[in-house]
Amino acid sequence: MITFPILSLLTFLPLVGVLFLLCIRGSEETVARNARATALLTSIFTFALSLYMYQNFDKTSADFQFVEQVAWLPGFNINYKMGIDGISIFFVLLSAFLTPICILASWESVTSRVKEYMISFLLLETMMIGMFCALDMVLFYIFFEGVLIPMFIIIGVWGGARRVYASFKFFLYTLLGSVLMLVAILALYRAFGTTDMIALTEVGVPEAMQKWIWLAFLASFAVKVPMWPVHTWLPDAHVEAPTAGSVILAGVLLKMGGYGFLRLSLPILPEASAYFTPLIFTLSVIAVIYTSLVALAQEDMKKLIAYSSVAHMGFVTLGIFTVNQQGVEGAMFQMLSHGIVSAALFLCVGVVYDRLHTREITRYGGLVKNMPRYAAVFMIFTMASVGLPGTSGFVGEFLVLAGLWQSSTVFTFLAATGVVLGAAYMLYLYRRVVFGELTKPDVKAMKDINPREIAIFAPLVVLVLWMGVYPSSVITPMAPSVARVIDHYHARNAAAETAKADAQKNNAAAQTSAEGKGDAE
Repeated sequence: MITFPILSLLTFLPLVGVLFLLCIRGSEETVARNARATALLTSIFTFALSLYMYQNFDKTSADFQFVEQVAWLPGFNINYKMGIDGISIFFVLLSAFLTPICILASWESVTSRVKEYMISFLLLETMMIGMFCALDMVLFYIFFEGVLIPMFIIIGVWGGARRVYASFKFFLYTLLGSVLMLVAILALYRAFGTTDMIALTEVGVPEAMQKWIWLAFLASFAVKVPMWPVHTWLPDAHVEAPTAGSVILAGVLLKMGGYGFLRLSLPILPEASAYFTPLIFTLSVIAVIYTSLVALAQEDMKKLIAYSSVAHMGFVTLGIFTVNQQGVEGAMFQMLSHGIVSAALFLCVGVVYDRLHTREITRYGGLVKNMPRYAAVFMIFTMASVGLPGTSGFVGEFLVLAGLWQSSTVFTFLAATGVVLGAAYMLYLYRRVVFGELTKPDVKAMKDINPREIAIFAPLVVLVLWMGVYPSSVITPMAPSVARVIDHYHARNAAAETAKADAQKNNAAAQTSAEGKGDAE
């Protein structure tokens, strides 16, 4: 048993690294070298602590574990409350896992203001982990919004030529939706006097109020996923962000919307979630098909992968709102798989961009001849993105489609077309970059991946294959918590339907009685 506040330690440990970074002095070269080493060691310690937490996590329990609660604003009944269950623990692990990979990926490509860059990444890690651990809606909102600040800085300072435009577009889109979520949190607090997520799942929010609150949450979570049509900030953010920024944006930040649906919308607003499910299915299917077609037309490698992310996250929202075991587990698995695979694909783009400084697909070709190791790694992640059996991508998509089949065969058929289109644009990308004739002199001069890059890709390859071959290692720990959410959702909706039926019977009986009295008179 863990007796110390491990979640708080895990959340704020990166800030210890930030304090060390702030103390670094010396020449520019010395500061850069020490900043890289400090940030890497801090992120590795954080990841090691997350593994220790996972080792002590009871994988058979549906309850929240390692719960910490301190009176934060006692006069307002707002507490600092942290805890994790089978749903949130994997996102904590994903955040802690990708951060050291991002720092390693930036080792040579980021050469200016290195200390500030590393501080931004460690701040971002604190915000990400804190958001997935928060069990109070005010605390959740603070971390949820706090993520925007370091990511805004990372894109705006170390991004590409249009970095200022992309960073402001990213910030404004996400902030606008989040303001509506803040209004919804205040409305719930005013109505029930608490912002405790667990308490709010039991209070029974009136159905009319649920719909307005649900729409406010949708405004925030849909932008984060991102769902069509509020996805347009994503390609710009990805294209202009540095490689590590794209990795963490696709790997973790896009999962915040799906996590919000699972943690807030389904448990607290079950009747509204059921009412708006057809809307979510429609928007998700449009996202899967439309953005897949747009991806086929891209000439920029990062833009193609960015649009593919929108399509893959469409499967996530489809799976969540099936609200059955297969669909929700598939959505969870898809989020984790996409977090690893999309991160790896952006790293693959970063490798060739560092060598040739262009992302245009037509500038490459024939890389298999002079970069065979790179071609092999790129192939594995391409196959995982396509959903090849034996990779993590297959499991998530299969479970989502199996769960969706129980809800709607029409939406299942439409979503399945996204699998075919996904194969089309990813294989088209791979063929143009890796195969063909090696004729361009500057492409011929490109060197294969070095030991540092191998160290980055190796754990990602292992995870993609491990999750594809042994998916139960991920699904089994999350199953009890997923079942708890689903059972609560269906119980609340069944009770609401029963209450409506009883009310209709009572109204009918009262009307019949009134008519009988009228006839007697």
